[in-house]
Amino acid sequence: MAGFHVMTDAYGAHVQPTVRHISTADLWDALKLGAEDFWAKPSHYVFLCLIYPIVGLILTQWSSGSNAIQLVYPLMSGFALVGPFAAIGLYELGMSSRWHHALDVRHSPALPSIAVIGILLFALFLLWLFTAQSLYTSLFGAEPPASVGAFVRDVLTTGKGWTLILVGNAVGFVFAAVVLGTTVVAFPLLLDRDVGAVAAIETSARVVMANPLTMALWGLTVAVLLVIGSIPLFAGLAVVMPILGHATWHLYRKVVEPEQIRPVRRPM
Repeated sequence: MAGFHVMTDAYGAHVQPTVRHISTADLWDALKLGAEDFWAKPSHYVFLCLIYPIVGLILTQWSSGSNAIQLVYPLMSGFALVGPFAAIGLYELGMSSRWHHALDVRHSPALPSIAVIGILLFALFLLWLFTAQSLYTSLFGAEPPASVGAFVRDVLTTGKGWTLILVGNAVGFVFAAVVLGTTVVAFPLLLDRDVGAVAAIETSARVVMANPLTMALWGLTVAVLLVIGSIPLFAGLAVVMPILGHATWHLYRKVVEPEQIRPVRRPM
């Protein structure tokens, strides 16, 4: 068995897991199960997920101190782009009730594939920040905002500001749609079955194509919850992230058929 593989599974095969059609009731049930998992051991998950608000505060402080106030909102909204990778340890908890198993991902045979998709998401996140900054510069020039108050006033009371809001959110929607369509079940699938990065991305795409409206509602729900969790100085992410992490695991189990164990045929 190969020790390092990304394009295929450990045996060089291109696996195509079977996907199911699901309903909005399945989405709400996945969220309900995710919340139940969180409340079973909330202190453990809050402890594990404190890293998310801490990183958010560090990034916000950096952007404010570096005269990059205009990047605070892109940083907050862009968290949805790297969210699937950031929650990787929480998917591990979906297969175990012990909190320290969140670190078991480092032993996963699919770690190379997980790392590759994670790098792709991080590259999309950087591209989003670059795009957001370029859009701001094209409208307001290269000079950074004089203050938070001046920035808010320019954005909410000028034509350029409304253009920034409308175009920026439209572009952000495209980035979010790409991430949803390629990674909605990619990481849970890789942790559950070492199918390779290509199959994980392809399976996510087939899940979205099989359930376009349902997955669009899921993406909107995730985005809204992440925004809500980010508003109070990112503190809410310590609760939102574990719930979404577990909910995504339950959603994966609903929308992707379990692996079929084929019987070994013995020679006559």
